[in-house]
Amino acid sequence: MTSVVELGERAKAASRLLATASTSTKNAALLTAADLLLERAAEIQAANEADLAAARADGMAAGPLDRLRLTDARLQGMASGLRTVAGLADPVGEVLDGWKRPNGLQITRVRVPLGVIAIIYENRPNVTSDAAGLCVKAGNAALLRGSSSALRSNVAVASVLRDALAKHALPEDAIILVEDTAYETATQVMQLTDYVDCLIPRGGPSLIKSILDNAKVPVIIDGDGNCHVYVDASADLDEAARIVVNAKTQRPSVCNAAESLVVHASVADAFVPRIADVLHEQGVELVGDSEAQCRSLHIDAATDDDYGREYSDLKLSIAIAPDLDAAIAHVNHYGTGHTEAILTRDLDAARRFTREVDAAAVVVNASTRFTDGEEFGFGAEIGISTQKLHARGPMGLRELTTYKYLVYGSGQVRE
Repeated sequence: MTSVVELGERAKAASRLLATASTSTKNAALLTAADLLLERAAEIQAANEADLAAARADGMAAGPLDRLRLTDARLQGMASGLRTVAGLADPVGEVLDGWKRPNGLQITRVRVPLGVIAIIYENRPNVTSDAAGLCVKAGNAALLRGSSSALRSNVAVASVLRDALAKHALPEDAIILVEDTAYETATQVMQLTDYVDCLIPRGGPSLIKSILDNAKVPVIIDGDGNCHVYVDASADLDEAARIVVNAKTQRPSVCNAAESLVVHASVADAFVPRIADVLHEQGVELVGDSEAQCRSLHIDAATDDDYGREYSDLKLSIAIAPDLDAAIAHVNHYGTGHTEAILTRDLDAARRFTREVDAAAVVVNASTRFTDGEEFGFGAEIGISTQKLHARGPMGLRELTTYKYLVYGSGQVRE
């Protein structure tokens, strides 16, 4: 099997060629890739079925199985994401600003590709398409390392994408899948300092810990999503019920699903029994503090660990807050910096919550499920950063670029 170092060399060489490719050529390749994903759907889904069968035999839980599955709708979504990215403005070459110095030097700051972006991810074969599409449009090579559970699916998807590049005379190695899924190989990817310009991990706590322990290349953390919904004293409770149900149950396995519900004490009697009944009927396991428990028989006792967990499943913690201060403190203590929502008709409360809660996205009167690159208008996202440098929140094209300074002179020398 090809060594990781050799794959890094090939990705770096491809990135230099791709950085000079025209927007029209990159767009054409992405559109061809979208078409090929659907034309070769049977091939991709056969590979995915093999992955699913092996995962079931190994006892994989329902949440990860859902992330692994490629349905017709998800393949359509992957193709749609590539077409959306092709239709977005190309950030490469964008002039950010410019100025002229008193000595006559003309300085311009221009957006350029990062180079080689490595993505280490778990279970989700759609990431192969989403990440590669965004990398290519932003002029970067993508070095992809998925999990063993999705290897057949990832190989099938990557093959389609590489074929699309070749059809438009772009380097196939602008998209490279690391097929060796050994732990040691992932560690090697994390340490390719001569070739990888940025690493984006997409996975659970064990992957993030491994990245933090081993990575020597720059990293953007796509971290846990312990997302809260806070129902304020002035919330429209009918609207709140719809939003909470959507945030928890619409797709519980993803990082922007709600994991924790905080309810203002003044509306707890009216709201907690109602929402507990609805969620219980939909199979959601509920845990909460004593104040929540006394309002519904469906709520079991919560531990401190329960409030700090990303369940990625049909489970939700509930806490009762005596006031807005306590709600904000609870969210900031247990949140992971992903997405937090407030449901309220009080503008001052909304302003305080958005100002004081520390998260990449703060939502007012809507579901946490909207924190997503496509929903934000970015096209397919490469991840959702829960850190603050250099990207935060859904990462689209601009987050996959950096900039350089162009300095034009007319013979100036420094004295």
